[in-house]
Amino acid sequence: MNLKRIISVAVCCACLSWTATTALAASTSARQLLNKPPDWYKSDEAAKAAAAVLSYQALSGGWPKNVDTAAAPYDGDRSQLEATYDNSATTDELRFIARMYDATKDERYHQSFVKGLEYVLTGQYPNGGWPQSNPPGQGYARYITFNDGAMARLMFFVREVAREDTYDFVPADKRRACKEAWDKGVDCILKCQIKVDGKLTAWCAQHDEKDFSPRPARTFELVSISGCETVGIVHALMNVENPSPEVVRSVDAAVEWLDAVKIPGIRIEDKPDPDRIKGYHRIVLSDPAAEPMWARFYEIGTNRPIFSDRDSVKKYDLAEIGDERRNGYKWYGYWPKNLIAKEYPEWKAKLAGAPTSQPSSSGR
Repeated sequence: MNLKRIISVAVCCACLSWTATTALAASTSARQLLNKPPDWYKSDEAAKAAAAVLSYQALSGGWPKNVDTAAAPYDGDRSQLEATYDNSATTDELRFIARMYDATKDERYHQSFVKGLEYVLTGQYPNGGWPQSNPPGQGYARYITFNDGAMARLMFFVREVAREDTYDFVPADKRRACKEAWDKGVDCILKCQIKVDGKLTAWCAQHDEKDFSPRPARTFELVSISGCETVGIVHALMNVENPSPEVVRSVDAAVEWLDAVKIPGIRIEDKPDPDRIKGYHRIVLSDPAAEPMWARFYEIGTNRPIFSDRDSVKKYDLAEIGDERRNGYKWYGYWPKNLIAKEYPEWKAKLAGAPTSQPSSSGR
């Protein structure tokens, strides 16, 4: 899976006021600097962007979220910067800084990267999961966080560091630690997969950091099975080399569940209405010609789509929640479409062409 596809996985569920453009804009412009020609990273333009990125590195080693870290230097107190893995923070900055060091051998970039990598590695729980930040904090932020692609994004990052030439400057022990972090992440994913009546389904957006059970997050994000976050998790599992039967079984079950819960014959329309929050009224319309959609959240056990206002009261119809949450959150989408139609069949065909090994562990 190339970097562009990994990034699309990471932003696919960044559900604020929501469009794909909004999700990208909410992240850092460091992302836009990752595919420049090699010589560009030696340029004055690159050095200027790198100075800005370095200025936003928190004392803990990571970067804050929802900040354009490559645009202009931070002029505040760095001790007040709060690093996180949430909303695509930290990993793109580290990728950019690694490219800067690879091109220039400037020790500032080396030190910055090593500190940031340590922030990523030490934030992983012994069971393989990552919370939203390091240290994990209180409340739902401490849970194993699949929400908005956070854990899948971290896993792909450590896998890059372990394998790719750009990171040859990283000490061998740290690269081995990155490989181990990927392996532990795979094990954690398998342990989190939700079973209903003994049958594997998919994943919640966050899981308990101790017993792996599905957990709620914000007041309107109830315990559920996610039609969105599951996609990024499956992408991670499909990137396991020589997958064990356990990994294959997990992917098969998740894709089967996603296919079973697709919702045909509806479309979402935002009807202009100046009297409502955001100036429109979001409704679900019947449309027999529409391609299938998926709900963001499904009730465990029934597979009914669920919705909620900030009062945490479960509803089964989008029309039953108020304007603020109905119009301010991505409750329906097409997240699994490409996975089911293209990526999963290609993965199965590849497996059929080369027998998988059967190691004693989950096989990475």
